[in-house]
Amino acid sequence: MAQVPTYMLGDQVGFLMRRANQRHLGLFARLVPELTPTQFAALARLCELQHLSQNALGRATAMDAATIKGVVDRLRHKGLVASRPDPDDQRRIFVEPTKAGVTLFRTIVDTAHEVTQKTLEPLSEAEQQEFLRLLKKLT
Repeated sequence: MAQVPTYMLGDQVGFLMRRANQRHLGLFARLVPELTPTQFAALARLCELQHLSQNALGRATAMDAATIKGVVDRLRHKGLVASRPDPDDQRRIFVEPTKAGVTLFRTIVDTAHEVTQKTLEPLSEAEQQEFLRLLKKLT
């Protein structure tokens, strides 16, 4: 029988990134039960930029068209965003945060920072900065 090549799953970048993401998602779900991480990302970007087309929001949050549509639909259902068609192009949908959306964002933004802090907690301050620098380099 031929020798099977060695592959240590616990040493692979995808596996390790998935485990770190699972840690982050678990913390987020526990500390920010009002929104999913993708809903929070969309609302955060909208609160930052105020008014975007749905497609631009998807690009700004690294979500594909189908995902951002579902996220916007759920945020709209919760009363956190409003959307309207572009008067010049009915295919384009503009999205903006509602007052309720801005209020919720302001209420939970400190907790979202806490999620980041807790996710990175096993690292020293210098390691946290280097880790974030390296992640940005990968993206």
